[in-house]
Amino acid sequence: MEPFKNLLNPALVAEAGARLRRHAPRFDAEAFTAQACAGLEALEMKARALQICAALEATLPADFDAAAGLLEQSLAPPTAPGEISAAPGLHEGLRGWILWPVGEYIARRGQRQPERAMAALHALTQRFTAEFAIRPFIVQHPALAFATLQRWVADPSEHVRRLVSEGSRPRLPWGQRLHALVADPSPSLPLLRTLQDDPSAYVRRSVANHLNDIAKDHPGLVAAWLEAHLPGAPAPRRALLRHASRTLVKQGHAPTLQAWGLAPGFDGQARLRVSPAHVVLGGAVTIRLTLQSKAPQPQTLVVDYAVHHVKADGSLSPKVFKGWKLVLAPGETATLEKQHALKPVTTRRYHAGRHGLAVQVNGQAVASAHFHLQLPGG
Repeated sequence: MEPFKNLLNPALVAEAGARLRRHAPRFDAEAFTAQACAGLEALEMKARALQICAALEATLPADFDAAAGLLEQSLAPPTAPGEISAAPGLHEGLRGWILWPVGEYIARRGQRQPERAMAALHALTQRFTAEFAIRPFIVQHPALAFATLQRWVADPSEHVRRLVSEGSRPRLPWGQRLHALVADPSPSLPLLRTLQDDPSAYVRRSVANHLNDIAKDHPGLVAAWLEAHLPGAPAPRRALLRHASRTLVKQGHAPTLQAWGLAPGFDGQARLRVSPAHVVLGGAVTIRLTLQSKAPQPQTLVVDYAVHHVKADGSLSPKVFKGWKLVLAPGETATLEKQHALKPVTTRRYHAGRHGLAVQVNGQAVASAHFHLQLPGG
């Protein structure tokens, strides 16, 4: 598997320098490429982006307006709806991952001209994403940033409308933590209220993730949001709100469960079997769960499971995965089965040892088991 960091590579940097010089013949493409590529292949992804950004700072015009204009002229046409970047290569202009360091440059050098910088991010996000670059402006120029985002909720480009939600997420992965919005998310709520019925699924999914971020710090606010916006909601909004509720459902948050017509817990017996007892990384375990209802009425059940992964220090770290949703009639017994793959991924490092697996129904644990994971050759 090709390392993710190689999306920012010397060939792409050289191509970007040539593209910039095409629009500004006096741009020193050689100096830019030399500085950006010095030791680049030894760096991880974010460090590569920051080094390329530093090379831009050293070689673009000192006047930010002129530099932003050159960057805008060098952009490829906007990407199609639902895409972040299109085909590899910069033959049509700057696009895709090379725009991560460009966004970082705008965030660093544009703070003294925030309106001009926000205009540049409006263009950039239609070729990649400006969700990381916009966050320093939200922190340092909140009034201007939110006034701009309020205008952008009606922008013709779904990439720009998505940026309104994604860029202002309090806990965006890889992004700067927006501590003021973690403490008080109210400035973003009018934006989300409009965008939750956006015609683009790409935008609506961002809104769902934004609300899920808020739920981690303000569960009551999201439960109240469900109470206000779930009754009579059209199917796309219901799907959005269900995705936004996922953390609270997994936690067994009673008001959220009630909003979805789910009773807290499970009235019945649960039996869990995980096999095989020993598995080598790259294989899978089979989860077999039997639920027997003791309730006098039907039960609507959301069944998830948590794998408790062994960490390097021997402690366990749980990760919750989606399981099943079903309605269990009074006295009914249901057997549920699925495979859980244990394959190497870039976001998790596996360690050998005794892993736990716990099943939870409507957010409450009902059964647990374990299996031993072995590493290849171990």
